Amino acid sequence: MKIRAILTGATGMVGEGVLLECLQNPSVEHVLVLTRKPTGRSHPKMTELLVPDLANLSAVENQLTGYNACFFCAGISSVGISKEEYERITHDLTLAVAETLVRLNPDMTFIYVSGAGTDSSEKSSQHWARVKGRTENELLALPFHAAYMFRPGFMKATEGQHNMLKWYGAIAWLYPLARRLAPNFVSTLQEVGQAMINAADFGYSKPVLEVRDIVALARSKAAPRS
Repeated sequence: MKIRAILTGATGMVGEGVLLECLQNPSVEHVLVLTRKPTGRSHPKMTELLVPDLANLSAVENQLTGYNACFFCAGISSVGISKEEYERITHDLTLAVAETLVRLNPDMTFIYVSGAGTDSSEKSSQHWARVKGRTENELLALPFHAAYMFRPGFMKATEGQHNMLKWYGAIAWLYPLARRLAPNFVSTLQEVGQAMINAADFGYSKPVLEVRDIVALARSKAAPRS
């Protein structure tokens, strides 16, 4: 069965990279982009649904059925915002979307972009790592067909991307060196997107994927659905 995916975060670097991979991949039949503002992109396989608040999807629930994957790429840095605001966006909003989608699409595979260093024990001294860990744990407890937590590190952007963090652009030249010296912490956004598609298509052997798992899954052609 072809992948019909809901995608969030398309106006950010990770979400845009995953979207580009979906649009050119034949395994993906359609992508519904949930976004607060227009992405500026159009494609025959893509529908854009503007929603003012992702935490409240009640007005558009009738447009969220019939999907078998969610690529949840929305997120925010913890730098410069309060702990309360970070928790609201990272945890509360994510769970609100996930709980709505699992009710409407129980056969869905949900893939969440977390981050390297996330703490599943929720005991880290770093607030962001605890919040991400709690978010992962609660997502894995929901009754989706499958759920995968992606923990990417440094990612090389895809050619043609419009949305890039300024400091990523400034250090992009380091990518080839980092890939050689620290391969377990570096990937491309193409690999992240392909790994998400493969996870939705045929699964992976464990629910939490570090960088080395993401790269391996991106290169995989077939595997048993977990």
